[in-house]
Amino acid sequence: MLDITLNYFLSQNMNKIFFSIFFLSQFLYSSAQSVTFPNNGPADAREGCYAFTNATIFKSYNEKIEAATLIIRNGKIENIGKNVTIPKDAIVSNLNGKFIYPSFVEIYSNYGLPAPKAEGSAPSQRPQMLSNKRGAYSWNEALKTEFSAYQSFSADKEQAKTYRNIGFGTVLTHRMDGVSRGTGALVTLSDEKEHKTILKADAAHFLSFRKGTSTQDYPTSLVGCIALLRQTYYDAQWYAAQGNKEELNVSLAAWNAVQPLPQVFEISDKLDALRVNKIGKEFNVTFILKGNGDEYQRIEAIKATKYPLIVGLNFPETMDVEDPFDAQQTTLSELKHWELAPSNAARLAKVGVEFALTSAGLKKREDFFKMLRKAIENGLSEEDALKALTHTPARLAGASDKIGSLDIGKGANFLITSGNIFAKENKIYTNFIQGKSFVINDLDIKIASGNYDLKVGDSLYQLAVKGNIEKQNMTLRSVRDSSERKVEFSLEDNLISLSFQLGGEVGKFIRLSGSIENKNWAGRGMSPEGNWLAWSATFLDDNLKEIKKDTVPKNAEEVGEIIYPFVAYGQTKIAEQKSFLIKNVTIWTNEKDGILQESDLLVSGGKIVEIGKKLIVPPNATVIDGSGKHLTAGIIDEHSHIALSRGVNEGSQESTAEVRMGDVINSDDVNIYRQLAGGVTVSHLLHGSANPIGGQTTLIKLRWGY
Repeated sequence: MLDITLNYFLSQNMNKIFFSIFFLSQFLYSSAQSVTFPNNGPADAREGCYAFTNATIFKSYNEKIEAATLIIRNGKIENIGKNVTIPKDAIVSNLNGKFIYPSFVEIYSNYGLPAPKAEGSAPSQRPQMLSNKRGAYSWNEALKTEFSAYQSFSADKEQAKTYRNIGFGTVLTHRMDGVSRGTGALVTLSDEKEHKTILKADAAHFLSFRKGTSTQDYPTSLVGCIALLRQTYYDAQWYAAQGNKEELNVSLAAWNAVQPLPQVFEISDKLDALRVNKIGKEFNVTFILKGNGDEYQRIEAIKATKYPLIVGLNFPETMDVEDPFDAQQTTLSELKHWELAPSNAARLAKVGVEFALTSAGLKKREDFFKMLRKAIENGLSEEDALKALTHTPARLAGASDKIGSLDIGKGANFLITSGNIFAKENKIYTNFIQGKSFVINDLDIKIASGNYDLKVGDSLYQLAVKGNIEKQNMTLRSVRDSSERKVEFSLEDNLISLSFQLGGEVGKFIRLSGSIENKNWAGRGMSPEGNWLAWSATFLDDNLKEIKKDTVPKNAEEVGEIIYPFVAYGQTKIAEQKSFLIKNVTIWTNEKDGILQESDLLVSGGKIVEIGKKLIVPPNATVIDGSGKHLTAGIIDEHSHIALSRGVNEGSQESTAEVRMGDVINSDDVNIYRQLAGGVTVSHLLHGSANPIGGQTTLIKLRWGY
């Protein structure tokens, strides 16, 4: 009898005990300090051991265990699985009906770092040719390789809470400033001292094509940023070879030191990905690309780089086109990107590109799950989403031995949720980080209004729950005689009690007690005669009269096709090289043969392969009747500034011979289309006339969208 009473007490108070454990763990850990710090008073050296039982556990993105147990001790996972022996000293929490996931890993953040500011001082009169930063640093202030985030990191209470509330337990943080931004630190979002929360001091080297807060003139353009990077790679090679015999350079020494780390490169668009790839090939470097959300527009080319990606969820907002004048200013490429951007992650997953998801770029971090569900509605599988939030970022940060999955010996970083973490109605109850609990939501279980099948012993009933969650009533109907009666009920945490009178039998009540798991209920009850009965209530349908629009699940909308190039007049397929036979045309050869009347010209494999009369039509060739028309070589534009991205000139120095126009070609530029319409087929792209030596030119064929 004592066992029955104790079990009943525990079942009735399970959730209260559960949150008491959370409070206790917070108390125990609140006094924890770095081992190198003195304790002001007696130290508590006890190891906190906790067992979480009967949960659905996602051990990793692709391994789920039902009715499993997770045991943690001293901030680490001690055991996990089914039929796990619970240690005698463990505090046990029954998570029946709850889910456990690894905490998410944010790989792109500036959490806990001060806002960047110029390290040099701008001269009162321009130009500034060299760095004004004091010390044996690089000649250019945009190179900040010597900066180490962990040396400036200070945990931010409010930022940490925002991240924890959406499931993150670890972030890779760096200072977002400069072409070379220095190293980032991998830190947890616990509220412990920084000495304990920094998992990896130098976790990755970060780069971009932006000079940031530098007050120095050079570089002023994309070509200049690329040239600066290339020169730095060459300078660093020289510096390593000379072994400090010629000079000491802190920045170049740091550059060489960080090369074995993951190299994370922020890009502004899909063409930047191809520019970074050129640098990678030249210097045998593999990069991780922080994308801009338009990677789907050049997905095959980006896949060919074999670079992993960091993918954001900051999808474009719906344009306001009510005003016809505003509508005229909205381009087709903007509309297409608004339509297709939410499918970016799904398309990358489909072709096998490895990627991690990030909350970076969101106007409000609280919108993270809203945007994540939007990506799932547009084809991203839940498994791929979980992988991109746990396994992949942990691997890219070189910390798979510490985070990203729930394995023995790893940090106790996990989430306890009400159900499927991607479901709209899901709640994160608590986020455990390094074994310490951070409560996000209380266990506010509600009774779902609607119709239920109620089975009590061998008897069947129909149960209707009406009203909103603040004021509900229950009505019971017998399947046998259709009689109706009122049901008295109460709910505390997830424990529900019901009682109702048997039809026609005054004073005879059935009393039921049980728990709620999702929308279904089950437990044991007692008949009027005192006999124990098993019972269950199965949710059938929602009978609410009013359903809020935002609670109706949305089906994935049918989206349009990608166009190449991604602007007006683009085509749904990349143009292919074909064979053409143009017959009976007047050919202007521009050679000694002069003008040929009523002749044929055959093009195959991108070359003119034959000119003559009455040529035989090859297999699969497209025949064009040129009767009455003229054919001539395409026009060559000897001096052009079309199809160049983010600056034609690097006019910050007298000689910028190192910059190359070929580094910044914009193959989607509408001017290529316009030039083709005017008969131009080749353009010689030059810098402008900003300085005596402007850089290296490039000759391009006008293959629009390539």
